[in-house]
Amino acid sequence: MPPSCSHVRQVRDVSARTPDGCEECLATGGRWVHLRLCQECGHVGCCDNSPGKHATKHFHASHHAMIRSFEPGEDWSWCYVDELFVQPAVRVT
Repeated sequence: MPPSCSHVRQVRDVSARTPDGCEECLATGGRWVHLRLCQECGHVGCCDNSPGKHATKHFHASHHAMIRSFEPGEDWSWCYVDELFVQPAVRVT
């Protein structure tokens, strides 16, 4: 990752709080398209193509900048603040 993104320091070794789907959609009976995992707290939210856009809403509420795909076979991270796509996903070392 380029040195211009300091948010990688916020990445933690987290487990998904709701491994079966988007936390908010599961609570309200909503639906999602793709899932994203907050790399700081383990929140699972739906992507911006989903009606709820809960991953982005979680970022705005928490200021947790780094997410990674929570889709099988995908290995990438995204920094909301720097609008930076990273492949493979950022991992705790």
